[in-house]
Amino acid sequence: MSRHHLHLVSDSTGETLEMIAKAALAQFEDIDVIRHFWPMVRSQQHLERILADIAANPGLVLFTMASIENRLMLEDRCRGLGLPVIAALDTVVGSLEDLLGQQARARPGRQHQLDAAYFARVEAIQFTIAHDDGVAWEDWEEADIVLAGVSRSSKTPTSIYLANRGFKVANIPIVIESPPPDALFGLRRPLVVGLTTAPERLVQVRRNRLLSLNQAPDTAYVDNDRVAREVQYARRMFADNGWPVIDVTRRSIEETAAAVINLYNERVDSPEQGRIGTKPI
Repeated sequence: MSRHHLHLVSDSTGETLEMIAKAALAQFEDIDVIRHFWPMVRSQQHLERILADIAANPGLVLFTMASIENRLMLEDRCRGLGLPVIAALDTVVGSLEDLLGQQARARPGRQHQLDAAYFARVEAIQFTIAHDDGVAWEDWEEADIVLAGVSRSSKTPTSIYLANRGFKVANIPIVIESPPPDALFGLRRPLVVGLTTAPERLVQVRRNRLLSLNQAPDTAYVDNDRVAREVQYARRMFADNGWPVIDVTRRSIEETAAAVINLYNERVDSPEQGRIGTKPI
């Protein structure tokens, strides 16, 4: 298998490039690609040092740069080396310029500016961390979303992902021996979503968790019949309360979060709720 080099050059944090590269590379199998990540490149001196590494490890160069001088330098030098060089956002930005009738502002990292949406996301993250695993249920009415599900049904990672998208999220484990507080069933503002999964998959996840903690993998926590009862108990609770349910068995955290966001947007756009707007994404 031949090895390939991919250079990601950005004058900001490079998060956009990383996501683009990850999504594109996921379309290929059995590949050996070395990613070289170059964030915060804002001077020609810095760019010179990077170009030396690009010359030593030739490959595709993907970049996002606001500075015309720096991008021209990068493009000219890469073409001189005979390397493909692609401006990742040019096509999208150009199409938006045509649609909106105005020219884009060339400002590196503009999506990370400290505006109201930024601080709202920080607040959402703080709220979500403080309301993990059933904690501080007295404040749940302040949440945008409440996730409910049995242990190891991806509640916490999904909550954190949603918080990074600007949603205040609380989550609670559904345990047969310890019913949730009555406050859960009287919530009006938050969208309550039930997360469920196939019992056999849940047993596998729990068993792996116990092994990672060096604990005995043969407990009631991973008993097949008990786990099946837990899942059935949670499903019955979701149905009795009319909460939407998402099966996370074959979903990644990102896919689960996307499904939750769709449910949230449908709810706030419904005539019964009135349009109150969606969260910044």
